[in-house]
Order: sequence, then structure tokens, then C-alpha cells
Amino acid sequence: MNKLRVKICGVTQPAQARAIAQAGATTLGFICVPTSPRYLQPEQILNIINQLPAGIETIGVFADTTIENICQVVEQTNLSGVQLHGAETVEYCKRLSQLLGQREIIKALRVKMLADLKLANVYSQVVHTLLLDAYDPQKLGGTGHTLDWQSLQDFAPNCPWLLAGGLNPENIVLAIQQVINNHPVGYHNFAGVDLSSGIEISPGDKDLLKVTDLFKNLSKY
Repeated sequence: MNKLRVKICGVTQPAQARAIAQAGATTLGFICVPTSPRYLQPEQILNIINQLPAGIETIGVFADTTIENICQVVEQTNLSGVQLHGAETVEYCKRLSQLLGQREIIKALRVKMLADLKLANVYSQVVHTLLLDAYDPQKLGGTGHTLDWQSLQDFAPNCPWLLAGGLNPENIVLAIQQVINNHPVGYHNFAGVDLSSGIEISPGDKDLLKVTDLFKNLSKY
């Protein structure tokens, strides 16, 4: 297994973003969904990106918007990739990939039932990375709900994937151990974790003490 990828999503404040990057995050996520309490305008995202250390991946999170809007925001902010967290189709992902070139596309699957995992087989052909999140009828992400990690024992997409959904400093090691124990051979492309509400004081306001605890607990990975 390669070095664990740690994506911290819903960052809104420049100083917190720098601190999180310096603590060990490989990737920062910025919410580009206007109805979200963690939403940032493109100029706010650019301001944060310009203050980050070199080498940090920056992902814009979108949901059920137009391809034109995504491309415009990417051009304005120079994001290194995008995450699709809505009901985007395979054809939509394929078209977006053609327009964004080498930029990473992450497709989130909101897992309500085991059958939802089968979508990975088709999306893995048209995106770079998958993200498994817990389903909530009211919220697209940052719900605080966890997945049934044991149920992922047969999850083996043909592309890297990230585990999300209610992760926090207290349960992160158990979650990773369950994924690894279920996938002893190569971990079936398990690449890392994604956290948001589990390290927050309130939406968009990250708790840096929890961030410190998180990376302390992740130190062996």
C-alpha cells in the first residue's frame, strides 16, 4: 500500500487550511455547492490555494451542476481536480474528463444499500478515483454518518478509492483496519480517507486540536 492519502474537505479559512496542510493532509477539498454551509466563491478558493505549501492537491466539490460551471471554476482557481457528489451520469463524467485533461476527477458514491457499490464498476472506467460516502436524504456530504465498513469486504473497484462518511480521530484507525483486514491482498486499490464534519467545531470551522489528534493516530500509515 502506498502512503495513505488524507483528504480534508470543507475547508473555508486560509489559516486553517495552511495548518491542516502542514499537519499532514495530502489533499484539501473546497465546497462549490452554493446551498452548502461550507460553500466558497471561486475567489475565496483561489485566495486559500495561493497560501498553501507546494504539493498539496486541491479539489473542488460539485453536485448536479453544469459542466460549463465546473470548467469555469477550475479555470478561475487552478484546482488540481474536481469531485462530483451528485447524480452525475457516466456520460457526464466522460465528457468532463475530456475537457479537464489531466486533472483528477473523483466520483462520490453515496451508499444507501450494498447494491449502490455496483455503480463503481461503471464509474471506475471514466474517473480517476472513487469516494464512498454515507447516504443521507437531506445532505450530500458532511453528514457525520458512517458506513458499515464490514460490508465493504467485496468492494474491489478498478481504480483508487477513498473512504468517507462520519470519520473522526476516534474511529479512523478502526475504519482503516477493517478495510485492510477485509482486503489483505493489495487492499483492492484502497487509497485513503476523507474527513469533514468529524474534525469540525461547526460547518467549515475546523477544530485544529482534532486535526492534530487525527494525524497522530494516522502516523503509522
